[in-house]
Amino acid sequence: MLRNYAPLSKYTPSRIIVILTLLACLPCNVIAENLSETDLLVAQGRRLYEEGINDSGKASNGSPADTSKATQTACVRCHRRSGMGTVEGDILIAPVTGNYLFNPDKFQVATMDPRSGKKFNQAHRAYTEESLSKTLATGINNEGRPLLALMPHYHFEKNDMAALTAYLKQLSTVWSPGVDAETIHLATVITPEVEPIRRQAFLDTLQMSIKQKNGNTSTISNKKGRRHMTTAAEMVLGTERKWDLQVWELQGEPETWGGQLDEKYKAQPVFALLSGVSNTTWAPVHNFCENNHVPCWFPSVTLPERSEDFYTLYFSRGVILEAQVVAKWLIENDKPKRVIQIIRNEPVSIEAAKEVDTLLAKAGVAVETRMVKEGEVTSSQLTGNVNAEDVVIAWLRNDDLKEIPELAVKAIYYSAELTGGQEIKNAFAKNAHWIYPYELPEKRQSNLTNFHAWQAMKKMPIIDEPLQAEVFFAVEFLTETLSEMLDNIYRDYLIERAEGMLSRSEAIKSEQQIRERQMRGITGASIRQESTSIYPHLGLGIEQHFASKGAYIVHYDKDRKLSNESEWIVP
Repeated sequence: MLRNYAPLSKYTPSRIIVILTLLACLPCNVIAENLSETDLLVAQGRRLYEEGINDSGKASNGSPADTSKATQTACVRCHRRSGMGTVEGDILIAPVTGNYLFNPDKFQVATMDPRSGKKFNQAHRAYTEESLSKTLATGINNEGRPLLALMPHYHFEKNDMAALTAYLKQLSTVWSPGVDAETIHLATVITPEVEPIRRQAFLDTLQMSIKQKNGNTSTISNKKGRRHMTTAAEMVLGTERKWDLQVWELQGEPETWGGQLDEKYKAQPVFALLSGVSNTTWAPVHNFCENNHVPCWFPSVTLPERSEDFYTLYFSRGVILEAQVVAKWLIENDKPKRVIQIIRNEPVSIEAAKEVDTLLAKAGVAVETRMVKEGEVTSSQLTGNVNAEDVVIAWLRNDDLKEIPELAVKAIYYSAELTGGQEIKNAFAKNAHWIYPYELPEKRQSNLTNFHAWQAMKKMPIIDEPLQAEVFFAVEFLTETLSEMLDNIYRDYLIERAEGMLSRSEAIKSEQQIRERQMRGITGASIRQESTSIYPHLGLGIEQHFASKGAYIVHYDKDRKLSNESEWIVP
């Protein structure tokens, strides 16, 4: 049985995936030539940890080849892919990484419950392979304390225990790329079609937020910077780091972006992508992050990738969510005979229209899609053959709508994602409506109390409130999440921590904002809120990576105030 393991930094997630692929695809003699015994052990241990299946194809509890329920008792279900554990109600699932189990010389602390800064992992003596095997079989740890009743008992064969130990010994033991003792390297991505004024508003907000964060941060070599305390544990342990931000501006067509990102990452590895802005497809950036295991932290994009992969967290599904909301609204409220969609020849418009077409076709609603060129929205292509019973959905931007004629139709719906919810020509027409994924105006201002106070203090003009509020939120929530992680700066753990923290964090911060407004006697202090973002509700769960899940249908009332026609619609 192997006792001397390879260097811990050798086994990146990508390398382990390659090893598993070789195990599945290559003949045994080829595998033996290309992989060491330690490589094989680590790969087998990963399969046991994540899938609950050993090298013989049996479930981790030793049952025969029927492994249909193996994943239900796999370690990853509770201890997560980072190995750092989680919180389920009042149940605290402890870390099982190499440092926490096997490293007696390294002081390890994990905040086990974000509701309380006083709950940390329990200390214990360092395990050996033999003592860990005994603990897994008996449910009693090496300090004589019983494990949680929910923890299954495992009676591993020696070779399986060796494989699991090899995997755990390298799991989350070194900081992820882009991290050192004093700095976390980050990047943000800007795609080439973003308008100059919007690009500048994005960068100004992001860079100013990070500058303030760094100004309040003390490091090992500079203890004078801190002017705030995020958590007591972070202050005592000195785990806060300054951020270094790279601005990755992409050029050319989307099919070239992946290569550009690879080159930029090779030149400067980063821990995560912070925010980002795009008016078109985000798929190449999403795929880069998944392929390189780089977290993508709440980019401001109108067309996210559809799949809920692991490494990208989005505010919402963008125009796809709007398409789903308006389709649901039309089907359930006086279903029209015909819907006409007006789109531009660009991915955002095209994909939104496709979603509506698919959903309405299932409900028996005829859909006609008309594509217009930029500057031609007054043409007969738009207004011809339209009758009073038609419903129009305009997947167009503000510039497209400057000269749009008032249409004699039953209703026309605009995308708030594409117009920014801003006033356009004919905005006050009786038949004009918006698909509106943001909070309604009165509560929206309440939600954004801290953002507007910061914006006023920094004398930063509001150019695009949704965009700038999203950027501000992304920086604040990353600051909070990293603070809770202490010195456990691992990419997988960042995503897992965000999944568990977001709803609880928003509830706590909302209550704090309400109390602060009341103490200051601010108008609207009694307004209840559930969010500190531009969205009315933000929440994530395990494997949920779209934080806002609905939208309103709104219009301007007789007093020219935005008013909702619907409740919050979750398709």
